[in-house]
Amino acid sequence: MTETRKKVFIKTYGCQMNVYDSERMGDVLAGLGYGVTETADEADLVILNTCHIREKAAEKVYSELGRYREQKRARARDGKPLVIGVAGCVAQAEGEEIVRRAPMVDLVFGPQTYHRLPHLLTRFAEQGRPVVETDFPAEDKFDHMPTTPHAGGRRAVTAFLTVQEGCDKFCTFCVVPYTRGAEASRPVRKIIEDARRMVDQGVREITLLGQNINAYRGEAPDGRRWSLGRLINELSAIEGLARLRYTTSHPRDMDDELIAAHRDNPKLMPYLHLPVQSGSDAVLKAMNRRHTAASYLEIIGKIRAGRPDIALSSDFIVGFPGETERDFEATMALVEAVGYASAFSFKYSPRPGTPAAEMDNQVPEPVKAERLTRLQALLNSQNRAFLASCVGREMDILIEKPGRKAGQLAGRSPYLQAVHVEDAHHSIGDMVRVCIDSVGGSSLSAHIIPSGADSPVHAKATA
Repeated sequence: MTETRKKVFIKTYGCQMNVYDSERMGDVLAGLGYGVTETADEADLVILNTCHIREKAAEKVYSELGRYREQKRARARDGKPLVIGVAGCVAQAEGEEIVRRAPMVDLVFGPQTYHRLPHLLTRFAEQGRPVVETDFPAEDKFDHMPTTPHAGGRRAVTAFLTVQEGCDKFCTFCVVPYTRGAEASRPVRKIIEDARRMVDQGVREITLLGQNINAYRGEAPDGRRWSLGRLINELSAIEGLARLRYTTSHPRDMDDELIAAHRDNPKLMPYLHLPVQSGSDAVLKAMNRRHTAASYLEIIGKIRAGRPDIALSSDFIVGFPGETERDFEATMALVEAVGYASAFSFKYSPRPGTPAAEMDNQVPEPVKAERLTRLQALLNSQNRAFLASCVGREMDILIEKPGRKAGQLAGRSPYLQAVHVEDAHHSIGDMVRVCIDSVGGSSLSAHIIPSGADSPVHAKATA
């Protein structure tokens, strides 16, 4: 085995897509002799894989870069150069501006060019000046990137798999269409090949990723276009794959075939993240969401009719330009009507270059903060109620890693909750039947139901 000569530290911000991309960058760099390290102090190459969704994302990146300035200088004095790269959506949006403001940066590359890292590093070494690459290349980056599940050195039993990228919805608050590009779906054949490779390597649960994943329309071998629902049903036939999940979806693309997959496919977990953003039709129109509160609730009704035990999650933005107290109360009413297991909620913050940033009637910061506090109090109470409702229930968990204590194992419920069990007989990758005993923070404690104590039950009825 060739000894690793160099180390790379990759710091990941934001969404699960970025987590996936960071892992793929590690795979690509492994071919150049780089091993991944958990500390920047050991690294020969530092990459910040950035996200542009949150407030003041670019400024946070520049602040982080400032921490590496002296480290880079010290390494140069010792004759051990440190290469610094900025990747992801902030890199795509800022481009050359990053090098202008932070001259210590050597590489700037967008989300579509990770597979070109060997070429970018070679260019930098040859020309001795920063390399900026933020074009959208014609080739499919996934053709050039290995797919290897990671688990911090352990056998990985869960993995992410990107099936779709980009977004054509152009919500007025969002930069994703500008940083990730137009909606593009990977071919069915390539996805199935990647999934089978993952399962052969020990993966038992795959989460399908996309900026707007339920807009998936990938080309099948016969030239037809498959929906996400059909893709999920095909993937579920892979022997050894126990569970499937997907994120993130848009209400406008929640079609009947995908809803039917939730109803009929026991490998598709009963957990759905379906962002609504607001309960006010006026605000939704200003956001260019192209759905209404009523149409969203209709979708929820259809899903629950087929899968009554499904747990729902969502995203909310409060204080969008022009939002009135009446608009905000409509959001609170929608939350009450749905009853979420979990949710993400944020104050609106302007993103440069988006239409909403130029809108009149920007909501004062104290008003946004007060509304967010009220919304989060309601969402937190619903989350606590959902967790409490799990106590006493039986469910299957997938063992992912050792627990925090000796003799303890940790896994995930069908609803993505962390579950801890006292058990010395099962192994990572096993699916075990448990009964939930208690709630601790956001995790659950459970005990194993002895084999044979209960007959197998359809996952839809037991999750």
